[in-house]
Amino acid sequence: MQSNLRVARSAMPDCKIWAVVKADAYGHGLMAALRGFAEADGLSLIELDRALELRAQGWHKPIMMMEGMFEAADLAQMQAHQLQPVIHNDEQLAMLAAASHAGPEGTDGIDKAIDVHLKVNTGMNRLGFAPGRVREIYEQLAAMPVVRSIALLTHFANAENPQAPLLPSTQLALFKTCTEGLKAELSLCNSAAVLLQHNMHSDWSRPGVMLYGASPGGGSAASFGLKPAMSLESQLISVQSLQKGDYLGYGSSFQAEQAMRIGTVACGYADGYPRHAPTGTPILVNGKRTRVLGRVSMDMLSVDLTDLPEAGVGSRVVLWGEGLPIDEVAEAAATIGYELMCAITPRVRREVRG
Repeated sequence: MQSNLRVARSAMPDCKIWAVVKADAYGHGLMAALRGFAEADGLSLIELDRALELRAQGWHKPIMMMEGMFEAADLAQMQAHQLQPVIHNDEQLAMLAAASHAGPEGTDGIDKAIDVHLKVNTGMNRLGFAPGRVREIYEQLAAMPVVRSIALLTHFANAENPQAPLLPSTQLALFKTCTEGLKAELSLCNSAAVLLQHNMHSDWSRPGVMLYGASPGGGSAASFGLKPAMSLESQLISVQSLQKGDYLGYGSSFQAEQAMRIGTVACGYADGYPRHAPTGTPILVNGKRTRVLGRVSMDMLSVDLTDLPEAGVGSRVVLWGEGLPIDEVAEAAATIGYELMCAITPRVRREVRG
């Protein structure tokens, strides 16, 4: 995590970093992220309870709430703990207006003013105010006693894909047009933009998946100098022999074309390994690459040991991570590394190293 944060820093050396730690730090554990990203300038997430946990654990630097508040009680907590909400709809504006009527100080005399982030919808069409409303919304926020400062942000839909129909350059041009002259810091770059969209001015970047050692696209993680922060490991718990024509596993989806030696790994979809990973998905046994066979079940999956005669019960298995990029496994399973990281279930034992 620390190494990947340094990559993000070197890619945009004049830019402060919001390290994105939503979804339990992409499945890596929030407390591990607290240590790994100690040198970040701020942390960014969605879950209010986890933000409060960060404060309780001693994180005193900024925290951005990426989807803002969902109800007025959330805003009160954000004020009390100096969390910075992203404002992206009129309902949130109304909550801020109501809080402003109550005054910037609470009954305890503590300053309740907060920093906010105004989100601009530049074409991704998930969250944010339409470009034509940005100045109006900015002025409303600036007039609210409860708002200390306003930052501006947008989100790129295709920073990793130069052939996409909506390009970062198009979104950026729209963003500049509708925010020109507004006094605010800018937050523009996700992982893909940090790594691939050079010469883009932004006061803050918001790297996510790259901090965990996976690629956002446009190249392999290793080509960007990223290191996997997570290794999913298990071991062989059984070895079987198949004869030509024998079937394997639920659905009998794999049939041996020759005599084979196969192993059973103690890991399945109840642990977060993708059930839809097909025969041929790469996997490491004793550090050597082989393939998954047949259908992944709840607690187990099968691997080809035909060319690994030394492998036996107890042999170490790496499903992704050290020696096997998560993006390769994700591609074989027709998904993305983000999903695999976030899918690890609570029953998997965590070991935090470093």
